[in-house]
Amino acid sequence: MLCLKARAKINWTLDILGRRADGYHQMDMLMQSVGLADTLWLEESDRLTLEDAGQGFRTEAGDGEACAAPVPFDENNLVIKAARALQKAAGIEKGARIRLRKAIPSGAGMGGGSADAAAALIGLNRLWNLHFSTAELERIGLTVGAEGVGEQLTSLTPAPECWLVLWQPCDGLSTGEIFTAFDTTPAETLARPQTLRAQEALLAGDLPALAASMNNVLEGVSAAKRPQLERALHRLEELGALRAMMTGSGSVVYGLF
Repeated sequence: MLCLKARAKINWTLDILGRRADGYHQMDMLMQSVGLADTLWLEESDRLTLEDAGQGFRTEAGDGEACAAPVPFDENNLVIKAARALQKAAGIEKGARIRLRKAIPSGAGMGGGSADAAAALIGLNRLWNLHFSTAELERIGLTVGAEGVGEQLTSLTPAPECWLVLWQPCDGLSTGEIFTAFDTTPAETLARPQTLRAQEALLAGDLPALAASMNNVLEGVSAAKRPQLERALHRLEELGALRAMMTGSGSVVYGLF
């Protein structure tokens, strides 16, 4: 049996530069893997199945709303979609029993579903002895989500060790809904990050300079739909965070300590 961790991410910065010809938004982001992770167990089986191995987060309501959106454990889950894509690329019909323990909240802006899909590709590549290279797995992974979007990645020096307090103060947000609202938001009201300065701060290991450069252009858009986000951000900074910011399109905010 194989056991893999699928790590969540946060955004140090998130900016939207415009629209592509295919309708997708052109984005510029600094992202960071964090300690929070889902866990996948994979073992050989005649059929391809995905099972719920439990959740590692609290689903306590905030302001009268449920925080954790239900995770589908069927063909709609990105783990199964990734496995099907790998089967197709390899021309095989092998099965696997996959158990998934969620610790990354859904609808959180932390990339949990994408991380799970990537871990499934890596694990099944080993389990099925396919010997696909990392580059080949990346190409297969691109077919699972929005093809040709988000594949241009540059590895950077990570932040120095620090503490993050993650808080999901409201129910999950729909990425599509937030981007639609962004398109009608006046540009002068948007808080844009200083991504190059944030990158330089990461290279220098300077957390205060990083905090001063951070922004998420979607934060105000999401907060307009979920006022709990704004209250959570203020509370984290009252408690001493160097900076509090929303990750992705929400609904998780974090404090940098």
